[in-house]
Amino acid sequence: MQSQNVWHNALEQLDNVAQKLALEPHIHARLRQPKRSLEVSIPTLMDDGTERVFTGFRVQHSIDRGPAKGGIRYSPHVNEDEVKALAMWMTWKCAVVSIPYGGAKGGVNVDASQLSASELERLTRRFTAELLPILGPEKDVPAPDVGTNAQTMAWMMDAYSSFAGYAVPGVVTGKPLSIGGSAGREEATGRGVAITTREMARNVGITLSGASVAIQGFGNVGKWAAQILQRELGCRIVAISDARGGFYNPRGLDIERLLLEAPRHGVLPEKFDADRISNAELLALPCEILIPAALENQITAQNAHEIQARVLVEAANGPTTPDADPILRDKGVVVVPDVLANAGGVTVSYFEWLQGRESYFWSADEVNSRLERIMKNANIEVWSIAHREKTDLRMAAYIAGVGKVAEAIRARGVYG
Repeated sequence: MQSQNVWHNALEQLDNVAQKLALEPHIHARLRQPKRSLEVSIPTLMDDGTERVFTGFRVQHSIDRGPAKGGIRYSPHVNEDEVKALAMWMTWKCAVVSIPYGGAKGGVNVDASQLSASELERLTRRFTAELLPILGPEKDVPAPDVGTNAQTMAWMMDAYSSFAGYAVPGVVTGKPLSIGGSAGREEATGRGVAITTREMARNVGITLSGASVAIQGFGNVGKWAAQILQRELGCRIVAISDARGGFYNPRGLDIERLLLEAPRHGVLPEKFDADRISNAELLALPCEILIPAALENQITAQNAHEIQARVLVEAANGPTTPDADPILRDKGVVVVPDVLANAGGVTVSYFEWLQGRESYFWSADEVNSRLERIMKNANIEVWSIAHREKTDLRMAAYIAGVGKVAEAIRARGVYG
């Protein structure tokens, strides 16, 4: 399901909104390519004494509204086009929730599960060293993504700080609390997905208490979204999956028990009190709300007609391809785009960055309260634009995001 080029998808989405906004050609042209794109080789000493060379990327799509911001992923699927697309989506995401960042993304082509902790540490520190010219609290601030976590960010911060000669906690977000992380950061993306699901369900007339929800993905985002939707909002989580497949029970799954029985982060137990299903089967289940929280290109023109959900909330980045959108629209499926739905992570990353710069840290309640306000306002804005412009939510979110970036470009002008 990942055969489509995500960079071409991202460009097609931009081109569509540029036409809708009657965007000036020079602004459109600037937004169609990254501000900077860096490819680096990462020689890494392995535990057996041999040396392997990995390929890494960091793309800064835009810095028109502030420092570049975006995750670092470790995956064997990482390539330049994927990173460029993710960086572009980050630009729109930051603008949709009105936080002062531009979009960036980075990654290393590596299967992190095949490396030891010490090998991952050496790879991360060398990767950070290769990115030094473009990193910094005022330049570009990485965060965790697929295959990385708080420990990865701690290594990145320490490597950067070692070159600077003093602690620079603001160079990354998603760090452990002991070195300047933020309360509420781990669950922030999942919580933002839950808030968006609640707001959009209300808009379309779905009562969340008892509503059936299927979630593709058991990583950080899917896991937390499932917990919050079930525990705080009363949803009935009927299906959840990891990369190998998942479980389905129309009466609802006990997510808390599932988490206790999971052998490790992002991996479901081998057996559970539910039917075994594939990821493809999960997407086609009868449910009120479907949440793809895994990887891009999961819902395409080939399987969009099988979707039975009333609302599709994109917790992953780019899970729906452009050719699937009109099929879903014709079926009456309300698609809540990724640039709105999963913006909770970067919002709390922004909070962490602010807290680190001020050396004044907030409680989890304060973090969640501020996240609630920002996500709710963004949902109201996107829903209002959709009704005013008589368009779908993806176009409405892009009108909001691209419009704000274009406004910043006009205000700043061209240097030289």
